Amino acid sequence: MITLTEENYIKAIYHLGNNGINSVNTNAIAEAMNTKASSVTDMVKKLSEKNYADYKKYQGVTLTDDGRRVAVNIIRKHRLWEVFLVEKLNFSWDEVHEVAEHLEHIKSDKLIDELDAFLEFPTYDPHGDPIPDKEGNFKHIEKIVLAKAEVGSTYKCVGVDDTSSHFLKYLDSNNIGLGTIITIKHKEPFDNSIKIALENSEIVVSQSVAKNLYLKKV
Repeated sequence: MITLTEENYIKAIYHLGNNGINSVNTNAIAEAMNTKASSVTDMVKKLSEKNYADYKKYQGVTLTDDGRRVAVNIIRKHRLWEVFLVEKLNFSWDEVHEVAEHLEHIKSDKLIDELDAFLEFPTYDPHGDPIPDKEGNFKHIEKIVLAKAEVGSTYKCVGVDDTSSHFLKYLDSNNIGLGTIITIKHKEPFDNSIKIALENSEIVVSQSVAKNLYLKKV
């Protein structure tokens, strides 16, 4: 039986390793998990023994096929619960991440399959992230960050990279959400801030905001 802590490590390795593709060093895992590197080494050795990870000293950690399947399943559960919380329980998008962090560890496959069907098989969560299906397939969407958008072009907001409550509340306060139409008016060379036009206003956003907002050209 896989433990909750092991699942959290597997998920962290998956995200740090570009969806489980690249090797991840133990220091990066330690920072993500807010723990000591020695503790990470002990854990990845356990994961290797269970065939969830491949650990090579001084080379880092990669997930095995079994490890990637576990990671994708956790992500599926997390994002489905976020949809449920927003659509059925009226949570706001800045409230759901922490709750879903707990719900993602529920082990019942039947519950998650029924939840998926109840929600009519959503393909994206409230933050615009793709939800893998039961077989682990993700729906791909072409997108860029606001920082790379072209001046004079118009885009639709399709996701966020930063799902922290602070960032999402900032977006809410400026009437930016999934589906918002954004036109790029000007990029300031001095500090890389960007003036954007929304439906009824124009605002200037910082580079830190521009790097965390995903857009699709319309």
